[in-house]
Amino acid sequence: MQFSSKSFYSLLLIISILFPCLSFADDSISIPILCYHNFNPTKKGSMNMTPEKFEAEMKIMKDNGFTIIPLKEAVAYLQGKRASLPPKSVVLSFDDGWKSVYTYIVPIMKKYDLTATLFIYPQTISGGKNALTWQELKELQQTGMFDIQSHTYDHPNFKQMKKRMSAEKYAQYVKMQMEKSKNILEEKTGTKITLLAWPFGIYDDYLEQQAANAGYEMAFTIDARTANRSFKPMAQPRFMVIDGYTLQGFASIVNQAKSKSRVASVETH
Repeated sequence: MQFSSKSFYSLLLIISILFPCLSFADDSISIPILCYHNFNPTKKGSMNMTPEKFEAEMKIMKDNGFTIIPLKEAVAYLQGKRASLPPKSVVLSFDDGWKSVYTYIVPIMKKYDLTATLFIYPQTISGGKNALTWQELKELQQTGMFDIQSHTYDHPNFKQMKKRMSAEKYAQYVKMQMEKSKNILEEKTGTKITLLAWPFGIYDDYLEQQAANAGYEMAFTIDARTANRSFKPMAQPRFMVIDGYTLQGFASIVNQAKSKSRVASVETH
C-alpha cells in the first residue's frame, strides 16, 4: 500500500497526539565546536590569539543571533539523548590549561554570558608562570562558566611514541595517558570526567577504543568540520581558531552552524 505525502504527515500528526513523549530526532544539525588555546597578548605563537580578537569574534556571534551552548548539551544531541538544539548553536573549548584564560578571558566570558569547556592535561597545571594553578582552575570552575574535561595526562604525540615503544609498552603508555588524567581531574575538580580532546588532533581506531575503555563517552579532534551524528563518538571534529584568521574567515566557520529549518548567516560589517 502506498501513502501520499498528505497521508504520511497526517499519520505523523496522529502519532504525535497519541504519543506526546515520542520525538523525532533531527539528524541535520551541525555544530561548530571552536578550539582555542593561549590568549596572552605578549606571547607569540601559531596557536595564540589576542583577547581583543577573541572578543571581536564573540561580538560577531552575539550580533548575529548565535547561541553558545555547553559542550555537554551538544554531546547529548550527538549521542541521540536530545532531539534538538537551539538554532545556530556553537560550542567554545579551550585546550591545555593556559593562565591567560584566567587573566584575560573571564571578563569577556561574563560580558557576553558565555560558557566553555576547558580541556586540561594535568601535568602542566601549576607547572610554570604561563600555566593555570589548581586553585585558579578551581576558581574558573566555580564561576559556573567552565566545564573541565581531559586532554590526556601530559599532551603526548601518540604517533611519535608508538614508533619509539614496543607494542606492550605503548599499550601501557596509552592506558596511563587516558586513565591518569581522568583520575587526577576527577579528584581535583570533584566532577566526573567523560570527554577527551586528542592532543595534536592525533587519533586512530586503537586510540579511540582505548578512550572508550577508559570511560570516555566522546572525544574531539581538530579536523576542521562541524560536529554531527555522522561522525564516530571518539572522533567528533572541532575547528582550531587562531589569531591569523580574519573576521571573515571566522564568520565562514560559524556560518556552518545548521539546524533542520535554517542555515546560519553572519554579517561582519
